[in-house]
Amino acid sequence: MERAGLPLDGLGAMFRQGMISLDFIESAGQSVFTPFGETTFAELSSETGIPLEVLSSMREAVGGLPPRLDDRVAQSEMALLPLVQFQDQLGFRHRAIEQGLRVYGDTMRRVAETEAEWFRSEILGPMYAKGMTDDQIGRFAAEISPRLSEVSAQALLGIYHAQQGHAWLANIIHGIGQGLESAGLHTAQQTVPAMCFLDITGYTLLTSEQGDQVAADTAERLRRIVERRAIEHGGRAVKWLGDGVMLWFPDPGSGVTAALGMVADIERDLLLRAHAGLHAGRVVFQEGDFYGNTVNLAARIGDFARPGEVLVSQDVVELAGLGPSFAFKEVGPVELKGVAGSITLHAASAV
Repeated sequence: MERAGLPLDGLGAMFRQGMISLDFIESAGQSVFTPFGETTFAELSSETGIPLEVLSSMREAVGGLPPRLDDRVAQSEMALLPLVQFQDQLGFRHRAIEQGLRVYGDTMRRVAETEAEWFRSEILGPMYAKGMTDDQIGRFAAEISPRLSEVSAQALLGIYHAQQGHAWLANIIHGIGQGLESAGLHTAQQTVPAMCFLDITGYTLLTSEQGDQVAADTAERLRRIVERRAIEHGGRAVKWLGDGVMLWFPDPGSGVTAALGMVADIERDLLLRAHAGLHAGRVVFQEGDFYGNTVNLAARIGDFARPGEVLVSQDVVELAGLGPSFAFKEVGPVELKGVAGSITLHAASAV
């Protein structure tokens, strides 16, 4: 409270007069505001044999700064220790353990911040608008917080297991395919992934003319359009970039079909123009993101595309061929910013 600049004398007066209550912390906050134990990070490293830099990732995953040797380990951080220990026993590279914890931490931070925003917009805001006092709001929060926390955790676990099922299934299929191929019973079809960058044209102008809330609502509707089209064609949205998105597709043909559908849906449903660029090739996957020249070139092609266009590289055309739902028309050799030499681009169209 001191760091937030809240006057402690004023808070004391509000507590004494019954204007505010923190009772909800006792009823619902015990699993959130966990205490520190007696073990320091240095002692834990000595006991487990796990290097301090790996254990430090546990604190970073829960949103803290890298610990000092004499910092005590919190109960919330100790909850991560069995996973770290088991991965270490299995021979996981320390870098892989740290990367995994960072992904967990970043994902859970977004979830927690979204939940907090829900509480502000859907509970606190309406209650303040009705003229309710801080004490009344605090007591109501104490009543609902345990149940809200319980069902939120249940939903998170359900979503995680469902997503886990998708990821595990891909590994299972890959493993069986490799086994069949080793036995000479099957030849795996080699596919090259495609990266796509899709952007809304005029999003900044929309924000300046109609305000931030309209822009935020538009972004939410855009997300729904993009994710449905991506999943329909076996892809996924990897990273949102303000007025656009980076997507991965298992093969160029599905990427082209999805991109054409997204551009058409955005124009029809949002009354806005969009453009996209695709390139196919090898990518490096790390911490939930993709890297490499394929990604960079797809982004440059997306930047070059005009409103309503879906532009693709020569590699996409050669690998996708003439699909049942799209065709290509050569644009010609072009020079792209940050790319050496010229490359041949093609405009995709629905048929």
